Amino acid sequence: MPVYTVHAPVAGGTEVRRAADRFVFVRDGFHFWAFLLGPLWLAWHRLWLALIGYIAVWVGVAVALSLLHASAGTRFVVMLLIALLMGFEAASLWRWTVSRRKWRQLDVVVADHEETAERRFFDRWTSRQGNVGNDQSAIDRGAPPPTRDIPGQAFSRPPPLPHGDIIGLFPQPGASR
Repeated sequence: MPVYTVHAPVAGGTEVRRAADRFVFVRDGFHFWAFLLGPLWLAWHRLWLALIGYIAVWVGVAVALSLLHASAGTRFVVMLLIALLMGFEAASLWRWTVSRRKWRQLDVVVADHEETAERRFFDRWTSRQGNVGNDQSAIDRGAPPPTRDIPGQAFSRPPPLPHGDIIGLFPQPGASR
């Protein structure tokens, strides 16, 4: 199963909750599109320093191979190895860029797909947050009302059950149909 690392853009506190829509989930493992279209993948993910480094290495290796009068087969194999390295190290480059931007790693999640990883992370993350259930800003935005799991609140006590009455088609116990 793939492993995802979760990165947040800000330091902490309530600012992290407000930036939850900007969290980045980076899948660990081989990235096929980074292998096939390395420079485009780097540009798509805005990994500009990694893109500059990739182009510099690619040009440097191409110049070195031409100075060594390498055959076309050798050039192909070397460029294929660089592309393979890019596919395997794409996630590391992405995590390096995110950490360089002063983002911090919040968690590691194991899931089949990114959507499942997001669900697992946010389920765990919201349960760890202290007062997410009593978030006044969520109430002000028109979110659903708070749940009954907050002790000491008037709405946390369930309504009293009626004595002797049965709710349904037959209001009296043992009555005929």
